[in-house]
Amino acid sequence: MTPLSQARRVIVKIGSSLLVEENSGEVRRAWLETVADDVARLKKQGREVVIVSSGAVAVGRRQLGLVPPLRLAEKQAAAATGQIRLAHAYQEALARHGLSVAQVLLTLDDSEDRQRYLNARATLDTLLKLGAVPVINENDTVATAELRFGDNDRLAARVAQMIGADLLVLFSDIDGLYTADPRKDPTARFIPEVTEMTSQIEAMAGDPGSGYGSGGMVTKLAAARICLSAGCRMVIALGQPEHPLAAIEGGARCTWFVPSAEPHTARKQWIFGAMNPSGWVMVDEGAARALAAGRSLLPAGLREVQGSFQRGDCILIKDGAGKILGRGLSNYAADEAIALKGRKSGEFEAVLGWRGPDELIHRDDLVMEG
Repeated sequence: MTPLSQARRVIVKIGSSLLVEENSGEVRRAWLETVADDVARLKKQGREVVIVSSGAVAVGRRQLGLVPPLRLAEKQAAAATGQIRLAHAYQEALARHGLSVAQVLLTLDDSEDRQRYLNARATLDTLLKLGAVPVINENDTVATAELRFGDNDRLAARVAQMIGADLLVLFSDIDGLYTADPRKDPTARFIPEVTEMTSQIEAMAGDPGSGYGSGGMVTKLAAARICLSAGCRMVIALGQPEHPLAAIEGGARCTWFVPSAEPHTARKQWIFGAMNPSGWVMVDEGAARALAAGRSLLPAGLREVQGSFQRGDCILIKDGAGKILGRGLSNYAADEAIALKGRKSGEFEAVLGWRGPDELIHRDDLVMEG
């Protein structure tokens, strides 16, 4: 029994290179139909399935005759053209099995804003209860360069976290994680299982500028970090063969990421997954020790404040060496935090003209790294 066989709610992420023919720009419908067969089989077994799919820009740019590199407006135009073709391909493939498809387009803002996060989660939960298969993509037609997930691996992890999925399947052009790029390094060793995202594991993705890194392993490990925090298993598996989900269930070689701890509360999952922190603060050694012991962050322990964050924004916490200790929701805006730096709570009213919370970040709104 593999974790896929046991999962109740599964997210399947499909990349452009698997779904779209490089030369023609057409959807690989024969391969997609085998994926639909796998999804239908899981659905008959009582499992819920969500698909996170790239490919809209790759399909649309060829329909419009656009040649890379694309400007942002051209990319958005390609996405608008390609998304409707992509949705139609999924609808046709899954309709053969009597399955309804729902298109859901998300932006980074939809996961960063708490209310929109909850709305998106409620919509996806409802669709799954009604038996539909949501097909999710980043909303490239409206997302700006500053407000993009940047890759659908992390988008898929965010969705898995959002809806409490049991398993995220990331299809790749490689059958899992290796100590180095196996296509370049014959001594690279295969890693069958990961239970903790250590610096050694993250280093295996290679230089982000290398083929192995830019080809997706860096973003896949970023997705793994989100999944492990949420108590969700993840697998990196080879996607090119037909019936790739059935291959995983049949024991095909792949790398499993297995959470070793209980997931955070829903609120802390949201905080941990925030991909666009609005600033950061550096703390002294005393504050770092207090945070490690599970306490709140007090302004007295601040050494430096950077960014233009407002009250309620997510910010990073760093130690004196620049290492990220955690992240949380600030009770004060950046200018207020600067004014309170190094001060005790009894001084707050004299400094600000009003008395706010004792904590810059309360421990209930704080998630530590690692």
